[in-house]
Amino acid sequence: MSEASFYTESARGATRDAVKEVEARTSAEIVVALRRVSGSYRDADYLAGFLLAIVTLFVMLFAEHGFPLLSFPATMIGAFVAGAFFSTSVAPLRRALTQPARRRAQVGAAARAAFVDLGISRTTGRSGVLVFVSLLEREVEVVADIGVDPVLLGEDWTRAVAALRVSMRPAPTFDAFRAALLGLAAPLEQGMPRAADDVNELPDEVAAT
Repeated sequence: MSEASFYTESARGATRDAVKEVEARTSAEIVVALRRVSGSYRDADYLAGFLLAIVTLFVMLFAEHGFPLLSFPATMIGAFVAGAFFSTSVAPLRRALTQPARRRAQVGAAARAAFVDLGISRTTGRSGVLVFVSLLEREVEVVADIGVDPVLLGEDWTRAVAALRVSMRPAPTFDAFRAALLGLAAPLEQGMPRAADDVNELPDEVAAT
């Protein structure tokens, strides 16, 4: 399944159902946020434009037939614009022109911002958990509120979070993501079992942009 499949009605419905299934076993509140991209990669687009302009220059310089000298500036500018525009539409090129550490940092910052924007810290027991999916970067960032103690949840929680990240590689696969999302239930149930008076304080629908 392609990255676009995450946005289909069936996928979003399946994600909502998975959230409900996890929350039926734990007092934690799960929110899934879906983003096509988590930051600006304009510098990568400019680099793509620069590289295409350089290639174009070499072609013009060493071609068998000559080019008028006055055509060089306009052709170079056109190549730069074409390369930059192409990069904005081609996620693999943007990934190739950026470092993994930079992409992870962008996703982490966007996830923390979404945690605040979506009001996940407003639950009664500070038990919100954001599962932030960013497709261009192929990353999942899990941000838990202070009421969700990773030490208490133990190694099972660590493995469950790692499985979410693995579901994005080498390419995002919705079925793998959904299975990994359901995998949060066991450690959360063990460390934060659902109480009889628990109420659903946060939306189960995917927060997608």
